[in-house]
Amino acid sequence: MVYSFRIKSKPLCTINEINLNVGKADSHMGVHSWLLKTIAAALLLLTAMTLSISQCLAQTNDNSIISLWTTEWDFNQTYVYSSLYTKHFDPDPNHVNDQNMLGFEGQTKDKRVLGLAVFDNSFGQKSEYLYMGKTWRRFGSDHWYFKLTGGLLHGYVEPYEDKILFNGLGVAPAIVPTLGYKRKTFVVEFNQLGLAASMITVGFTF
Repeated sequence: MVYSFRIKSKPLCTINEINLNVGKADSHMGVHSWLLKTIAAALLLLTAMTLSISQCLAQTNDNSIISLWTTEWDFNQTYVYSSLYTKHFDPDPNHVNDQNMLGFEGQTKDKRVLGLAVFDNSFGQKSEYLYMGKTWRRFGSDHWYFKLTGGLLHGYVEPYEDKILFNGLGVAPAIVPTLGYKRKTFVVEFNQLGLAASMITVGFTF
């Protein structure tokens, strides 16, 4: 299965084309793993589209993107969550799939988010992810949404400090695309952790 898209817009915007090939399920890859990879690829594609559109908006109206993050953060909701399930796509004998995550996220009326997650990383080391981002409604529903966050990741230390990029100072940048579903106060999210793993989290809003 190949996902592809092309964005062609006004002269100031760039043209982007991305292809993601997740292949077909075979005897060496169970349907369960193939399905997770397919969802992960779709999330990465949606992330690329969001970033591309944001780039176009930034080129055509610089103030629109800047003001999004410089305007007052008027929080009206708190989201508390924990990890439920993790799947590594290229398993390592040292991998840990129980992340013991506890996250706190503040959400504004205009769907911006600011949060902190404390967890055990893929190698069982205590780690933190400090982030900000934004959510968008999906599928014409009040329940489904796409969330894109970016921030700083800390905790990958010796002997695993080289397992993530740009970790020379012990802190690395990270981007996490998420597909979420909310029913009343209950929330479940599918988080794509780069090309390494996927994680399902559950929580409640207050």
